[in-house]
Amino acid sequence: MFPPFTLRYARFPDRLRAPARPAPVERPELVAFNRPLAESLGFDLDAFDPERAAELFSGNVLPEGAEPVALAYAGHQFGNFVPQLGDGRAVLLGEVTDRAGRVRDLQLKGSGRTPFSRGGDGRAPLGPVLREYLVSEAMHALGVPTTRALAAVTTGETVYRRVPEPGAVLTRVAASHLRVGTFQYVAARDDQEAVRLLADEAIERHYPHLVERDEGERYLGLLEATVERQAELVARWMGLGFIHGVMNTDNAAISGETIDYGPCAFMDAYDPRTVFSSIDERGRYAFVNQPPIAQWNLARFAETLLALIDEDRERAIERATEVLKTFEDRFEASRLRVMRAKLGLETAEEGDAALIEDWLAAMQAARADFTLSFRRLADALEDPEGEARLAEPFGDREALDDWLTRWRERLSREEADTAELARRLRAVNPAVIPRNHRVAEAIAAAENDDFGPFEALLAAITRPFEAPTGEVDYTRPPRDDEKVLRTFCGT
Repeated sequence: MFPPFTLRYARFPDRLRAPARPAPVERPELVAFNRPLAESLGFDLDAFDPERAAELFSGNVLPEGAEPVALAYAGHQFGNFVPQLGDGRAVLLGEVTDRAGRVRDLQLKGSGRTPFSRGGDGRAPLGPVLREYLVSEAMHALGVPTTRALAAVTTGETVYRRVPEPGAVLTRVAASHLRVGTFQYVAARDDQEAVRLLADEAIERHYPHLVERDEGERYLGLLEATVERQAELVARWMGLGFIHGVMNTDNAAISGETIDYGPCAFMDAYDPRTVFSSIDERGRYAFVNQPPIAQWNLARFAETLLALIDEDRERAIERATEVLKTFEDRFEASRLRVMRAKLGLETAEEGDAALIEDWLAAMQAARADFTLSFRRLADALEDPEGEARLAEPFGDREALDDWLTRWRERLSREEADTAELARRLRAVNPAVIPRNHRVAEAIAAAENDDFGPFEALLAAITRPFEAPTGEVDYTRPPRDDEKVLRTFCGT
């Protein structure tokens, strides 16, 4: 059923990875399978059998040609450097080449202990597996670079965290699992041969346009390309009200994909200081802090590349610093582009940034729902009732009316009629996101062996720009008694 594997990482030196065969589980059952993704990866779906798939995606049976390994990496966790982390509950089966010719990692997450488990059981509870499945597929549908979920399997076993929970295994697909922490692991050991090997792998897989450059320029180019992608990625997060929750360097992918959906969440009421993660006690990774943290993580990446950038360390630091300084401008340009689109603007004018910031300030003052407020801008254009719906959370109609007048005046210079402007707005402002309370409901039902709410929510969030139909209103923010204010990591 699986497409042919390559074993690129499994052939790397032993110090970069460790053999790690998945531990068998008692009663694997396939509860989610991403058929469109499987087709794009080249799976033979004519031979698909759910029982066989459960054995394969649980790790009970290895696919032909797989050679599972756990990857070594280090990382700054909440600012504190840990020289050895690694895949403590995940194994890389190998890489496949999809139908578009792109190399993709296939990884089992929650498949048992590895040499990097550090005393953990290597398992994953069902809740975090379903959360990652839902949020990663939502992010893909929203156009955000992300790892993706291929399958979820329940294990028939109990995992003990804060409380006993059903166990599960996620199959994750990634452009690669190279992280800033991967480079830190070998740089901390002054293993320059391995740093070069990893850098060359990153360039070949993610930035092939750099291959022909001279050596120093090639590795400086790797830093610059990674800075550019991370700036664009975080700008997209900010345009959706998304909070990653654990932006440690081991969760910063060199590919520019969003990776490791632990205590992540989307904001409801807009507040830049919002934090959901139960382990982020000081708000290091609050919504508003995500851009500077991304730049900080990139600085740690730059430190690992210095010897490759220039033999003269001072000159290497100077050149890397100049690249890192571009992050802020790159991010602001990307964010401005994202936010202009969310206001229906395709052209650029000098006053656009102020218009955006004034709208966000009004939303914050009113505690207005981030997603719904942007979505209702299209309604406000079309009729007075739509404008009234937009205005519901805003106590100060005078301030809102002033902003709407400025916005409409700005839209008048877009050379588009009302119907076209409304279409633009609905094409970039989602109606549906995986709201915390809906995810929690789906997980609670699944833990009682009812996957109907999970499947219904998945169907809605993978068509995020369509107004959903049916009994459940997935566009609605939570009531006070439904709010989920803390999210938890599944390790």
